[in-house]
Amino acid sequence: MQTDFLVIGSGIAGLTYSLKVAKQFPDKKVLVITKTQADETNTKYAQGGIAGVWDEAKDSFDKHIEDTLIAGDGLCNEKIVEIVVKEGPERIREIINYGASFDKDEKGDYALGREGGHSEFRILHHKDVTGKEMERALLDEVSRTPNIEIINHCFVVDIITQHHLGFLVTKSTLDITCYGVYVLNLHSNKIEKILSNITLLATGGCGQAYRTTTNPRIATGDGIAMVYRAKGRIENMEFIQFHPTALYEPGVSPSFLITEAVRGDGGILRNKNGEAFMEKYDARKDLAPRDIVARAIDNEMKKTGTEHVYLDCRHMDREKFIHHFPNIYEKCLSIGIDAMQQFIPVAPAAHYSCGGVKTDEHARTSIQNLYACGECASTGLHGANRLASNSLLEAMVFGHRAYLDVVEHYHELAGTFAVKEIPDWNAKGTSEPREMILITQSLKELQQIMSDYVGIVRTDVRLARAMKRLDLLFTETEELYRNTKVSPQLCELRNLISVGYLIVKAAEFRKESRGLHFNTDHPQKSELLQNIIL
Repeated sequence: MQTDFLVIGSGIAGLTYSLKVAKQFPDKKVLVITKTQADETNTKYAQGGIAGVWDEAKDSFDKHIEDTLIAGDGLCNEKIVEIVVKEGPERIREIINYGASFDKDEKGDYALGREGGHSEFRILHHKDVTGKEMERALLDEVSRTPNIEIINHCFVVDIITQHHLGFLVTKSTLDITCYGVYVLNLHSNKIEKILSNITLLATGGCGQAYRTTTNPRIATGDGIAMVYRAKGRIENMEFIQFHPTALYEPGVSPSFLITEAVRGDGGILRNKNGEAFMEKYDARKDLAPRDIVARAIDNEMKKTGTEHVYLDCRHMDREKFIHHFPNIYEKCLSIGIDAMQQFIPVAPAAHYSCGGVKTDEHARTSIQNLYACGECASTGLHGANRLASNSLLEAMVFGHRAYLDVVEHYHELAGTFAVKEIPDWNAKGTSEPREMILITQSLKELQQIMSDYVGIVRTDVRLARAMKRLDLLFTETEELYRNTKVSPQLCELRNLISVGYLIVKAAEFRKESRGLHFNTDHPQKSELLQNIIL
């Protein structure tokens, strides 16, 4: 299959870009591929909202920039922060024009929320399902755009580069070029190739590397792993954000998210003794940035020997709470908790990858003709810790910037290779898997390793032990991959092992504690600010 524009992933980043290039080039084909249904994305599960300077009488770009830089703990790219903050409001207006609905107050003005790390009320939201509403609006607009095609149940196995043409490709190769992808068609169960001169990677995060995560089961770091295998540059993978308040339900995965907006509206964290503890850790109390709150909760759990703390919402206005957080209220009721009368048990869960595929200000990766945006990318916005509700904003801004760069360089990018050069997938010598337990058990081992040794608090010994365990898993899985027919489960395991390796390796390189990376063997910050590029 050939297409003019290939987009891998159907979340807010991929669809923003797709709509723009499709409307700019109405005679060209835009192909969006996703491994499940089009609306099953990380975007769909974003609850809190999207940050943007909306009320300029009370807020300003400078304030939003400063809040982002403070949260990023010295590692944000200030130029990128300025770009995202200043271009963000226009991108929000665009999705409103597509039909996205954000909550308004009784005066008809947008009801702006506030979350941890923000100095002003600037979060636009749609109840507690903001991402789902934005995804709906984008998919509705896509359905009205005839030259966009979405293929569901299409699993990307690898990016096609010169490596597949028989050339030696290393990290020092300067002209690595993406020609398209090999995909597993889940309907035919065959590997096919999709060729495109311009490919955008928007594959989301990697929360499934951990035992407890708010991410859906599709968040297996596929894009990051594929780029790393293709010798592309990966950055800052040690900075995995743990959301402080996932609903505590033993054995349930993924974890149900209790959005930070609940604390923004007045929710208070308490330990098992009912004590409000955040004032001991930060002057901002429950509205401190997520890394601080997550470590505080982790410390309280360890001190009291419990597996969770509590979120107290009993003092909040009942009608307002149910209106603003209907899904959270109903979810709590479904497990026997009335949030207006009882504490909500919460614990941290892996939530967001601040690192990923290294990109520039135009969303270009180190691989030619390959762009990346959304959670799979490391743009420089988040630094060592993401400010709440900046991710949806970043996805739209860089989806737009990728589109602008493609328009400017389209004639240079188009028609750069001959289709006949790309070989078909070679499955010679492989057989059907005889025991799925080899895959499922390895996945459990990986998640256990990452959760126990590479979590909120780390040590050099834990990281070294994690690396040894991952080496063994890698060897076993690669042997299975060489001898077994490709399946989504095997590919996801392989990708998650690569992601786990990248997280551990970057964490070992960082000999300090900064942002989301806290190592008790190196508790101080270094004066040398650097990004870890792998």
